[in-house]
Amino acid sequence: MNFAAQFLYSHYKNNGNPREAGGSDSEEYDPFWQSEEQPSSACQNDPSLHEGQCKKNGPIRNGCGPSRPTPINPERLKDFGEEEYLNGDVKTWEMKIVGRPEPLLGNPVEKQPKAVRRPSVKPPAEFIRFEDISAAAFKIQSGVQKTPCTYSRLSKQYGMEIFLKKEHLHYTGTVKERGVLYLLTSLRQEQQKKGVIVASDNNFSMAVAHHACELRIPVFVIMAASSSPVRLRMCRDYGAMVISYGSTPRDSQSHARRLAQENGYVYLDEEDTAIYLAGLGTVGLEVFEQVPKLDAVVVPAGGHCGLLAGTAAALKHLNHSITVIGVEPEEFPLLQQSLKIDYPVKELASAPNRKLYGDLVSPPFGNNAFQLAKKLVDKVITVSEEDALVSMLRFQEYERATVDTEGAIGLAAILAGKLEELKGKRVAVVVTSANMELGLMRQCVERALVLDERVSKFTVQLGEWPGEMAKLLDLLAREDVRLLDISHDRGSSAADLFNVQVSCVVETRDKSQTTQLRNALSERYATLHWHER
Repeated sequence: MNFAAQFLYSHYKNNGNPREAGGSDSEEYDPFWQSEEQPSSACQNDPSLHEGQCKKNGPIRNGCGPSRPTPINPERLKDFGEEEYLNGDVKTWEMKIVGRPEPLLGNPVEKQPKAVRRPSVKPPAEFIRFEDISAAAFKIQSGVQKTPCTYSRLSKQYGMEIFLKKEHLHYTGTVKERGVLYLLTSLRQEQQKKGVIVASDNNFSMAVAHHACELRIPVFVIMAASSSPVRLRMCRDYGAMVISYGSTPRDSQSHARRLAQENGYVYLDEEDTAIYLAGLGTVGLEVFEQVPKLDAVVVPAGGHCGLLAGTAAALKHLNHSITVIGVEPEEFPLLQQSLKIDYPVKELASAPNRKLYGDLVSPPFGNNAFQLAKKLVDKVITVSEEDALVSMLRFQEYERATVDTEGAIGLAAILAGKLEELKGKRVAVVVTSANMELGLMRQCVERALVLDERVSKFTVQLGEWPGEMAKLLDLLAREDVRLLDISHDRGSSAADLFNVQVSCVVETRDKSQTTQLRNALSERYATLHWHER
């Protein structure tokens, strides 16, 4: 008996029974503790009360209320139902019991069946909402510039209106500044005070170093000994504490995690969280605003699958008819293979050129980005290394911009003729990065000139008597070509006894001039050998 019951019992005992104080003789009084905790003998002797029938004058509970004869057949009543008398008719409602009903008093306790262990089900992917992308755009607008989306001079050559979203113009030269800034501003204040740590030498680490220092957050960058000295120096210039540790990226990542656990730092990795994807998705908002009547958007895929997924999420919400196309290297079709097997692939058997492709082949994307890309991306295509290098050359010539391979791969799909269905439409191409080292950039440009048939090499046999070399140089001058290199070999086995083999490397304006030079040389020298690319 609880405290309230004891109080009322003592009150009625001292003050008298309510019946004696003027209550009706016809009313039968039972204290509430007797009706709920101590059922009367009538309740215990009536077996129908334990068969699931419901009383009109009381709630459904263990035990019973005052007994009342039922004027109708109990079989017509539903178990645990409620009846109402209207003009002699019976109206019954069904009541659905959710879960296991309480055992009635006096019934034996049933043994619970043993739980069957089922295999764990993987939780669904974390999809971002358009509201998340809008919130990210509002929050990072003061820290990240709104990059231009300009009309390209290449539009007339390829029969479509091409607009270049120049994300390589960010301070660190990468589009990842958007996701990084939103990620850093979303940290709690105590996390920002302790600092963040990152272990990589890619564009993500440079963006973290720059924006963490701008927000006055302590930042540590762990790089392997094999990392690029240029990127190491740039992270230090941004204001980060750079530590060189280990011989491989895996060693530096393990060291960074250990330091984060020991000192309370926040370890940042390029994972496809909703916050990071929402920050990257702000590109789609700007493209939609800057290019009216947009028909399609071309975005790098592979390691940039987070950018592709976030951009697609924003654009498909604003206009579902916009076509979103992903482009990745032919040597490393990570997203394309993942879509075929319906599961995100982490690695492929082929070893990509990581120095050339950079963030396009690392890090692998996660399940969230894959699920978004699978649902929202319309098409994924691949381009060859040759097409990507020629695209870099076109950027320098027509756009006066120096971008790396991952920045030029979107335009490479158009140059390679793999998007013929976009002829006559308005197409936006996202240019993501411009962080290639100078030495590698020079090699890429030289290779691209050869692929574009602007730099050629040929071999001819000349007689050893005077004036033969002068006649060859005079022919090159009349054709208005630039001589880059020349060499002659007297001991060559291919040359005759009194002839010398001469090799020349020349540069022409375009393919038509190269064809004209080749025809002129073949008419003059029967021993002409043209080295194909």
